Amino acid sequence: MSGPGRSGLLFDESTLFERSRPGRTGVQVEPLPASVPLIDPQAIWGAEHVRDDIEGFPELSEFDVVRHFTRISQWNLGIDSAAYPLGSCTMKYNPKLNEVVAALAGFQSLHPLAPDEATQGILALGHALEQALIEISGLDRVTLQPAAGAQGEFVGMQLVQAYHRAHGGASRNEVIIPDTAHGTNPASAALSGMQVVEVKSGPDGTLTPEALAAVVGPRTSALMLTNPNTLGIFEHHVQDLANVIHEAGGLVYLDGANMNALLGVAKPGDMGVDVMHFNLHKTFSTPHGGGGPGSGPVAVRNLLAPYLPTPIIRKEGDRYRLDHEFPHSIGRVHAFYGNVGMWIRALAYIRSLGGTGLGEVTQMAVLNANYLLERLREHYGTAQTGRVMHECVLTDKLQQEHHVSTADIGKRLMDHGFHPPTIYFPLVIAGALMIEPTETESLDSLDGLADSLIAIAQEAKTDPEHVRAAPHRTFVRRVDEVRAARKPKLRWTPPERE
Repeated sequence: MSGPGRSGLLFDESTLFERSRPGRTGVQVEPLPASVPLIDPQAIWGAEHVRDDIEGFPELSEFDVVRHFTRISQWNLGIDSAAYPLGSCTMKYNPKLNEVVAALAGFQSLHPLAPDEATQGILALGHALEQALIEISGLDRVTLQPAAGAQGEFVGMQLVQAYHRAHGGASRNEVIIPDTAHGTNPASAALSGMQVVEVKSGPDGTLTPEALAAVVGPRTSALMLTNPNTLGIFEHHVQDLANVIHEAGGLVYLDGANMNALLGVAKPGDMGVDVMHFNLHKTFSTPHGGGGPGSGPVAVRNLLAPYLPTPIIRKEGDRYRLDHEFPHSIGRVHAFYGNVGMWIRALAYIRSLGGTGLGEVTQMAVLNANYLLERLREHYGTAQTGRVMHECVLTDKLQQEHHVSTADIGKRLMDHGFHPPTIYFPLVIAGALMIEPTETESLDSLDGLADSLIAIAQEAKTDPEHVRAAPHRTFVRRVDEVRAARKPKLRWTPPERE
């Protein structure tokens, strides 16, 4: 995305990827000496799998390539450029100190197959991160192996199933999920072979013990709870909900994606949670999305510890080792022990802030979300009547009479230099605009975002067509999203082959 007022492009969009000129190259490869035997690829892979040439492959100099990627990076918007208020995604700033630490040669050059005696440093670091997450969660054990939050959910469900099988509960195959949970929860449960039972939240947006009790039974395996939920509301019945599930013989899973609202203030273990995952890219400021890879550690009570993925980190005296002998383990869930670059960044974040600082993160995240909600409440519909936690949900209810939709508002916000919030989620709210400012945005930044949204609400009344036609100032205007989803172009194709 471009910033407001961007103009004077050096190249026409139609020729954006057509810089190729015959003979241009960024490297010079000297021919091999005659004494070096040549490998015949056709003999190895077969003639049908070997191409003699790459017709239409771009020929570019190093300078062309560098300038091209630098230019398109400036057309994009990221957390280092402006506020990125995606609700539920916690797009917080990644401190550059953490990047420096993760790039230290001793970490960056470490081979994943190095023996334990050569990896004492990274094993000690992993163990320290596990202990920190144990303290933060209030649970007993942690595995760092899952490669993302969604895989952490899957691992959590596998642990729950392993527990029930070991205790004569193989028939327990129902997972109860509130309608305010994250969208990945049902997918993780279904992928694990479980049956999803949806339960409706109450008028105040929270799940009541009575509603939960009505759907539990002898086949109940677990409750998958998002707390705070996707409305940004704390599930204040959480301990009673846990009691209902435990009395029915089930376990409580917490989707830890919203830990930015609990960090250093409240512990899931104290709420009756048995297993949860963390999103290191959300709560602990490791790179998100394309800046990955990800990491989704899972914390458990001791009752689930025998089933943790192997290997696990063992500390024996002042030495560390990977223990593969865990007879009841669900097995390995990652090619190696985990994405260690994310561990380093997360531990650097935790150590930099300390316990007091982590609590301040939550306090500022909650304050920022409520500040935005109060500034915007009279200009948009709202999904909450009272205070929220780390995020707030607005709606397009007041703009609908002018035929301006949530999508239009998000597109117009791009013209103001902000990334749109999450739109049309949670699904229980029609026309939702879900905003999570995080703790890293300043008052000036929050006011800039609020001022822009207020201006768009006013514009929807006075010039709705201008809002519906947005964005106006970005390099790429509105795209045909339906066509893009149904007929995506997944690779570059030379013009003559299109």
